[in-house]
Amino acid sequence: MNDSAFLILFIAFTAMMSVIPFFLRCFKIPMVISLLVAGMLIGPTGLNLVSVLSEPLAFLGTPPAETVSHFNSLVNSLGALGLMFLMALAGMEADFRLINSAKKPVILLSILTFLIPAAAGYWVYWYFKPDDLPGKLLYASLFASHSVGIVFPVIRELKLSKTRFGAAVLISTVITDIASIILLAVSVQLHRQWNSQAHMVIKGTLSIFDRMDTSLLGNSFTPVFLLIVFLYLAVTIFVVSKLGNWLRKIFQPSEDMLITLLLLVILATVLVGELLGINLVVGAFIAGLGLSKVVQSQDMVIFRRFESIGYGFLIPFLFVSIGMKTDFSVFAQGGNLAIILYTVLGLVISKVLSGFIAMKCSGFSAPAALSAGLMTVPQLSATLAAAAIGKDLGILDTQFFNTIIILAVVTTLPIPSLVRLVVERSKLSFAEADEEHTAPKVVREEELL
Repeated sequence: MNDSAFLILFIAFTAMMSVIPFFLRCFKIPMVISLLVAGMLIGPTGLNLVSVLSEPLAFLGTPPAETVSHFNSLVNSLGALGLMFLMALAGMEADFRLINSAKKPVILLSILTFLIPAAAGYWVYWYFKPDDLPGKLLYASLFASHSVGIVFPVIRELKLSKTRFGAAVLISTVITDIASIILLAVSVQLHRQWNSQAHMVIKGTLSIFDRMDTSLLGNSFTPVFLLIVFLYLAVTIFVVSKLGNWLRKIFQPSEDMLITLLLLVILATVLVGELLGINLVVGAFIAGLGLSKVVQSQDMVIFRRFESIGYGFLIPFLFVSIGMKTDFSVFAQGGNLAIILYTVLGLVISKVLSGFIAMKCSGFSAPAALSAGLMTVPQLSATLAAAAIGKDLGILDTQFFNTIIILAVVTTLPIPSLVRLVVERSKLSFAEADEEHTAPKVVREEELL
């Protein structure tokens, strides 16, 4: 793509993704939703900005179709980096004192928000296809997964990152995502064995398990994969923490090279996780968790610099790129209305109910428990990626795949606003309740570099 064409497109794109959220801020719409809306307006189902501008820019020597393809690839790549930064920052903000104080809600949330939605997903799929065990397990994993990319920005925007409530919701969300990834892997391998597809390669993944004959492991695949996940988590936190401390002794917090090297550590951690079949979301969070004590030392200078890069540049691309991929035509071709209703109602009810029960049993008020339940509802990148894998392998047919896309849209857009409404109407004050556990001063947005 011509450099001048790229510059013009990038300026127009950045202007749209800045002006639209700025305007929507006047209506107190959460930033996450504002960026999603900006993406929808920019994308093919909206103004189709990239395609419209690429036509008059053809005189610069690049065919419009090539310009659109290259620019969309760039936006998707920046969005992937934004997701990695978001999860790394979520791990960096984790406070181990809060983790210790939130053991009970973390355990209850992790167990209940995995088992109850997974059972609901299994039952919904069983109702329509009772004899398809891999499909039932895949649907269970889709229901059990959370969208950390939505949960963490909501927690941060409401200034709950340093509270017992925020720590419980965030940590349990990551744990549940790990469990859902394991369940997804089991359903994929089971489908391969049932259909004699042990050598089948899944597109768009680096996992070694998707490129090997897993029939060699037989029925021991699940415990072997589980062992690999636990080893990865334990070794990664230890190695990343040691490496981060070593780098901090060599470089000053203000040196640019330190940020570059720590970023390399995060990228390497994510890459190793992807090779082992562990999602980018989990790998980036674990890397951030390992670096949390490193970046929070010395007046949090390192953390503020990471935060500036993430929230100032990369993370907005994540939500805009998701919004651009939203295809409202699936609402017209959704297929079986019963599948859509059962899926949406089954997921929303099971998620809210499981989160509410877990937090109430942990001593939180009803509004706080309801907020936690609502935060587990959104289904975004991890769910859509798992559904795409299921469709590529033939586990999910077109009707179920379109249903998951509809589910992602209807559960993502309203939830952040609903959570904020519950918190504001109920006048919840988590800071007072968790004052004894509160960590040092939280960095405000206006203090970012």
